[in-house]
Amino acid sequence: MSERPVLLPYADPAFLANPFPLYRELREEGPVRRVVIAGGLDAWLVTRYEDALAALSDTRLSSDVRDASDPRLLAQLPETERDSMLSNMLRSDPPDHTRLRRLVSKAFTARRVAELRPRVQAITDRLLDRIAPAGHADLVAEFALPLPVTVIGELLGVPADDRHDFQYWTDRMIMRGAQPPDPAVVNEAWQHMRAYVTDLIRAKRAQPGDDLLSGLITARDEQQRLSEDELIAMVFLLLAAGYITTVNLIGGGIAMLLAHPAQLDLLRADPELLGGAVEEFLRYDGPVSPGIARFAREDLDIAGVSVPRGATVLIASAIADRDPARFPDPDRLDITRQDNAHLAFGHGVHYCLGAPLARLEGHIAIGSALRRLPGLALAVAPDEIPWRPGGLRGPLSLPVTFEAGTGR
Repeated sequence: MSERPVLLPYADPAFLANPFPLYRELREEGPVRRVVIAGGLDAWLVTRYEDALAALSDTRLSSDVRDASDPRLLAQLPETERDSMLSNMLRSDPPDHTRLRRLVSKAFTARRVAELRPRVQAITDRLLDRIAPAGHADLVAEFALPLPVTVIGELLGVPADDRHDFQYWTDRMIMRGAQPPDPAVVNEAWQHMRAYVTDLIRAKRAQPGDDLLSGLITARDEQQRLSEDELIAMVFLLLAAGYITTVNLIGGGIAMLLAHPAQLDLLRADPELLGGAVEEFLRYDGPVSPGIARFAREDLDIAGVSVPRGATVLIASAIADRDPARFPDPDRLDITRQDNAHLAFGHGVHYCLGAPLARLEGHIAIGSALRRLPGLALAVAPDEIPWRPGGLRGPLSLPVTFEAGTGR
């Protein structure tokens, strides 16, 4: 393994459009590779499937950024709000993680999510009703984005008029690129978001509803099962995580199909393949790239490579999910692929809580778009689609054309 870190070129549009040739080189060079990631941060990249799978369950790797030795990681958080930002279950480890996850896990079981199917379909149909007559659309701005924002907003009990604001602030808080985020922009967005969440909690305390947020407030006030900071952090996490990766799944999945016409034809001919197609979209080019950050609690060995205490370990699910040792012909999109145990939702205790909801929304959104927008095609060349920088992967916009009509 070379000691010279490899720069992941987030400022290069060609890399953003297709990072997989470089990812393949890094995996072929070795199972663990030193890299420079977004913001100029150093990391140890775990590139192969079996090693990534093991690392995701390794208790020596922490989710808490306070275990990192690089002070720049903590410095990227708004100084006055670090406790709140770090009090969510994404950035905590057991036993706190177990306690926090248990509070919301019932809302995301397969059964509860299945009950949301009619409402998700109704929201999807309403959005497509607006799009279908025009014959053209940006399927991110007009479809892939508002669908999950509306779903998570309704689940939490966020008033409809407020959803654009929380999405706007969230984007500014989590957007990452080649350079570190502007602290002033992040601070301003977080201040707006904290003030909004605080006001929303106050309103729900005064007038509870039949929604997830009202249930969390009860757990805070009557059962003392989480602190006020943890409550605020939980609401922020659910609002942000509840939509951004699903936007990327829907937009990215449609983009993949339009760039692979044979696969699109196959799916149109047999809509029963849609469930497997969604899993293949997650494996082939999922919404998190290159992967999931952890921090070494102690000196440790990963695949024969010594990783020092405090190191940032980037478990590269996007690279591991194209490991030929696990997936035959991994660089080919194949919606009929079997045994597709991808890592796009993680693994272990931090396995994505919202995975059933994301799958449901992806299945309904992509299937409905294909059914109701005949002749769907890209309005630009595939290499002209702009992609998100940083660790969240998906098209920023997706201009398409189709046959105008009702699509009913």
